[in-house]
Amino acid sequence: MTSPAERLTHVRWIAGGTGTGKSTVARLLALRHGLAVYDGDRAEHAWLPRTTPQRHPHLSAARNRPPGANWRDRTPEEVFATMASLHGETVGFLVEDLLALAADRMTLVDYFGILPRHLAPLLIDPAHAVFLFPTPDFRRQVLTARYADPDRARATWGDLDPAATLAKRLSRDALWDQEVSIQADRLGLTTLVVDGSVPAPALADTVARHFGLSGPN
Repeated sequence: MTSPAERLTHVRWIAGGTGTGKSTVARLLALRHGLAVYDGDRAEHAWLPRTTPQRHPHLSAARNRPPGANWRDRTPEEVFATMASLHGETVGFLVEDLLALAADRMTLVDYFGILPRHLAPLLIDPAHAVFLFPTPDFRRQVLTARYADPDRARATWGDLDPAATLAKRLSRDALWDQEVSIQADRLGLTTLVVDGSVPAPALADTVARHFGLSGPN
């Protein structure tokens, strides 16, 4: 019987921190090269009904929480410590979803929530993954603009103060970046720092070269 890694040789992973333009890069590469895109953030919503408290305690706990409940009266460190991805609870869903898709063309996974130590066993070749990290200033700019819309902020954080909650979010994300960076370095997986000075098409070029993609179709 072949391993998941052997069955996922057509998959390329764009992971790392939030606010780096992973989704934009994935869309550009898909358009240029005729690739499929798996949107992990969107897929998370379909995972929730499939969770069990025994196998996915952190993900299950978040299932029925109202917007903002995960952040209320908690420190960034406490939020970080209860991230389902930190404990590997998302990996099984990712693998199940990807194995259910057609393997007749390359699939790009656009997803923040997987650690290098959980991803490495799914890779035949380390070059099949890249982790993008934003500089702190760039992430602050991106997320400040993203949540400047009061409706979007309310949908995400409920009645919590947007500025204070964004500050917590930035601190939590910095902790995630640190953990991912340490693991990626230990496992010899590629990381790229994004500071906003390189346009998205040029960043997509860099990722395409890393994945060994030829010129646009």
